[in-house]
Amino acid sequence: MALTINSFADIADTAIDWRPAERWRGFNLLGMFYDSGQEPSFSEEEFSMISEFGFNFVRLPLDYRFWIKDGNWDEINEERIKPIDRAVEFGKKYGIHVQICFHRAPGYTVARPYEKMNLFKDEEALQACIKHWRFFAERYKGIPNEQLSFNLFNEPGNVKPEVYAVVAQRLTDAIRETDPGRYIIADGIEWGRKQVEELFSLNVGQAARGYEPMSISHYKANWVSIPSVEPCWPLTDAATTPLYGPVKEEWSKPLEIKDLPPCHVVIQPGMISGNVTVTAYADGAELASFGLIPGEGDKWTNVSYKPEWKVTQAQYTGTLEFKVPANTDTVSIAVTNGDWAAIDKLEITDESGQKALLPMVNRWGETNKPFFFKGFNAHPPLQLADRPDSGEEYLREIFLANWQKAFDADIFVMVGEFGAYNRTPHGIVLEWMEDNMRIWKELDIGWALWNFSGTFGILDSGRTDVQYEDYKGHKLDRKMLELLQRY
Repeated sequence: MALTINSFADIADTAIDWRPAERWRGFNLLGMFYDSGQEPSFSEEEFSMISEFGFNFVRLPLDYRFWIKDGNWDEINEERIKPIDRAVEFGKKYGIHVQICFHRAPGYTVARPYEKMNLFKDEEALQACIKHWRFFAERYKGIPNEQLSFNLFNEPGNVKPEVYAVVAQRLTDAIRETDPGRYIIADGIEWGRKQVEELFSLNVGQAARGYEPMSISHYKANWVSIPSVEPCWPLTDAATTPLYGPVKEEWSKPLEIKDLPPCHVVIQPGMISGNVTVTAYADGAELASFGLIPGEGDKWTNVSYKPEWKVTQAQYTGTLEFKVPANTDTVSIAVTNGDWAAIDKLEITDESGQKALLPMVNRWGETNKPFFFKGFNAHPPLQLADRPDSGEEYLREIFLANWQKAFDADIFVMVGEFGAYNRTPHGIVLEWMEDNMRIWKELDIGWALWNFSGTFGILDSGRTDVQYEDYKGHKLDRKMLELLQRY
């Protein structure tokens, strides 16, 4: 049965004006993040240390498969809810707010495997999600908002805001029918990147993400398809990747570089989506054209078919090379056929061997402004004409562009997840994190690092470039901890 999209219900009697008295600052705890057969658990030690370090918030990203019986989402096993009960009690004991999130909700997840039904299209999936939220609302009814809040589900992706708003409305109504006073947070669209104006009337908070740019936050993370070029910060003059072809007409625009000397250009592509053609031009005249078919030949890794988009994607390990003639005003590089192509690296070398690199940053759905070659001794050699002065300014422009309307409407906003994977150089991570947190503190919004213990966290992160401190049987990243404590 298809999901019926109705007009909003009247929720005047259930609107919540509550706000936390203190800015939430803390961590995501992953004890029930992904059901791979392990026992669900949240340890008191985690809550004790988080409190000891001076933080007041945890988000519990949950996988509903932990608490259903034999794969049937209509049957809830209450015994498997008890670890969440204990986490709520630990929160009360240590003065830590607990936020419950359906990271995998019936009918929706950003993880693999995908759900068999679609929360935004199938009424059966939505009814199942409603049933689960009603169960949680009843179970924790009466616990004050100072101790507990609900986060509907994690990171809606390419869903139309008006469709998301109706689903959020129905879930919110179901919770408030049982527990009218419960405070509710809804993630922003495009995987938490952007505010949703269509939710403003629901009187719920909204949650952003702090992963921009993903070329820093997810460097070499094997679960996302982004460029793996060595990250740098600040990205005051970085090009946006991927480049889009005619399949995505609204984003299809070439990367332009002006005033290049005679030089040799080497492009290291990244992930390629579908069969594409990459073409280079000098003042409109074709210099070279490259047809790329993911998986065809021996220069491909990570080949996978994406049924949701009906394309094969893969990482290209070869290079695309061409020469720029003298007296060229503008070099253009475009995807002239197909879906999209990421660029991991673009390097120019002149006749004397001098080199310049154009840093790349993964920014889905955005296109490039022209770059200008300022000379091999310039810092950096390739610059935008309209360039931010610092990493903080770069982040501020992105964040405010995506969330200013929510601030203007007095919507409660927090950053539900942020951080960087353990392959990103530690020094870059700390500088980038501080630029982010300086903005959030100024805006008086809270945050939750992904995660407390693990590859993004301050404990046992497995980084190879950190001098860890032994702490209660764990490896503590003291520098990252002290940075978080300052903000």
